[in-house]
Amino acid sequence: MQRSLDNVIDDAINPGDGLTPTIVGTVVLVSQCGKRVYQRAAGYADWESQIPMTLDTLFRLSSVTKLFTTLATGVLLDQGKLKLEDRVTQWLPWFTPKLADGTAPDITIGHLLCHSAGLNYGFSESPDGPYHQAGISDGLDNSGLTLEENLKRIASVPLLYPPGTAIQYSVATDVLGAVIAKVHGTDLSQAIRSLVTEPLGISQTDFTVTDSDRLAEPYVNDFPRPRRMGEDELMVDEQSGMPGGIHYSPGRAFDSTAFQSGGAGMVGMAEDVERLLQVLRTDGYPLFSQATLNQLLTDRAGTQEMNPGWGFASSWQVLRNPMIADSPQSPGTISWGGVYGHNWFIDFEQSLSVVILTNTAPEGLFGEFVQDIRDRVYTALLAKAS
Repeated sequence: MQRSLDNVIDDAINPGDGLTPTIVGTVVLVSQCGKRVYQRAAGYADWESQIPMTLDTLFRLSSVTKLFTTLATGVLLDQGKLKLEDRVTQWLPWFTPKLADGTAPDITIGHLLCHSAGLNYGFSESPDGPYHQAGISDGLDNSGLTLEENLKRIASVPLLYPPGTAIQYSVATDVLGAVIAKVHGTDLSQAIRSLVTEPLGISQTDFTVTDSDRLAEPYVNDFPRPRRMGEDELMVDEQSGMPGGIHYSPGRAFDSTAFQSGGAGMVGMAEDVERLLQVLRTDGYPLFSQATLNQLLTDRAGTQEMNPGWGFASSWQVLRNPMIADSPQSPGTISWGGVYGHNWFIDFEQSLSVVILTNTAPEGLFGEFVQDIRDRVYTALLAKAS
């Protein structure tokens, strides 16, 4: 596995023969049965300053943040402080978005967890869509809004559908973060610290960065090589379902006044993410029970697919049909990523967890680099088994 994965990483960073690099830097961790079988930091955290990537480099996690928020929810479910059927208005009485006909249906914790609340992301709609018209932040830009102000704007836009009738990836996790903060009686940062990171011995992940020297600079794929992301960057990718564009403000990571986005706002390192994957792989230990874990892992997308062959559970997709998905992963594998250029998955049948954090978007989210890492891991496992 070592040489095979090294080759994938080296070819992405330094392809040679005048080819365009697809990754500036990355940290890749592969574990099986909780034992590290591969780890490597490669390339540059900052290309212009020639600062190498290291295993403890910090990244803007974008939607990898959802792992932390979801596990915090799991702890509160396990403690009986939340139930999936609880209405959001129990904690946020003013959060009452309406359907197009003017009725205000109940939105529950379960709806937020599996993104069936009827909410949306601005990047998923056209540039003149209602989220853009309402000035709603997706949690990646420096909007100047408070969390409550942003959620009230979300609540002002008609729901896409009656809650529980469909799945649409959305700002639901930001709403869930606000609920967690209310239940815990603190801000979201303190809640996640108390419920998740401190019990796991994680000290490097939070909503703002204090050690700026360790934070990777973000890049956007371009020719002849990835370019440094601007402070007000809009990346449009209609083929990937982002016609409204991802609005990035990398400086948000340094702004302690920016609202704490439970769906996109945290900064952390690969080892921290891997620790959360081990909680999910080991039946919820030590944060919550297997019964609670089963609630989080349940595919709630019905007949809908998040991607071909994939259903959806709690802010991550669930592999239903490897053949349709064109994946070597086992059925029941869960996976997601982040738009700053990240991907992770857990294959429960193989007791396998993989973390891929890069500083290059969108390649590190869903490019060939991610697929090549995945495929080489399974080729190595197959060779070992034979």
